[in-house]
Amino acid sequence: MTTYPTVPLRPHAVPAHQAADRARSFHQVMAQRRTVRDYSRRPLPDGVLEWAIRTAATAPSGAHVQPWRFVVITDPERKRRLREAAEAEEREFYQHRASAEWLAALAPIGTDWHKPFLEDAPAVIVVFEVHKGPDSPRPYYTKESVGIAVGLLLAALHQAGLATLTHTPSPMRFLNEVCDRPPQERAAYVIPVGYPADGAVVPDLHRKELDEVLVRL
Repeated sequence: MTTYPTVPLRPHAVPAHQAADRARSFHQVMAQRRTVRDYSRRPLPDGVLEWAIRTAATAPSGAHVQPWRFVVITDPERKRRLREAAEAEEREFYQHRASAEWLAALAPIGTDWHKPFLEDAPAVIVVFEVHKGPDSPRPYYTKESVGIAVGLLLAALHQAGLATLTHTPSPMRFLNEVCDRPPQERAAYVIPVGYPADGAVVPDLHRKELDEVLVRL
C-alpha cells in the first residue's frame, strides 16, 4: 500500500510506430557531439545555460536528494584564476604523476597541461557533488547521480548548438576556493561551454560499433 504522497504520472507519450524514428533522430544529432578544445569568444544566447541546467537537474538521483550544484563562471578574472590553478595541477600530472601507460593512452587525443579553453570559452560550468553538511542532507549514490545529470547537461548543450569539454583536473579542491563553495561541496567536472573557434579541429577518433557495446540476453 502506498504511504507517500503521489501525483498522476503524465508520461511523454510517443506512438509506437514513431519510437524508433525518434530514437534514430536523437542519435543522429548526438553522434555529431565532439569534445572541443578551441573556442570562439562569441557570446552565448540569453537563457541557454539556465535551460540546459534545468534539464540536467531533471536527472534521477539516489533518494531524490539531488546532490548537485552547477556553478557558472563568466567573469574573465575568475576564469583566469581557474585556468592558472588547473594548469598547475595538470602540469604536475603530466610531468610527474601520470604513468607511461596513461600518457600513451592520451597521446591520440593530443592533450597536455595547457588549458586555454578555460579562459577562451565564454562560460565554464563547474559541477559539484553536494555531500552532507549543515544545510544539506546525506546523499546516496552521489557520483552516479551527478554523472547522469552531467550526461543530460552535455546533451542539452549540444542540442542547443554549443560545444563542450569535460575537464577533470586532479586533485580538485582548488575549485572550492575559485568558486567560493563550502567544504561539503566537492568538484567533479569542469565544463567549458561555447561555440567552436573558426577552423577548430578535433582528433580523428572512431566510436565503437553497436555490436561491440550491446549484449542481448
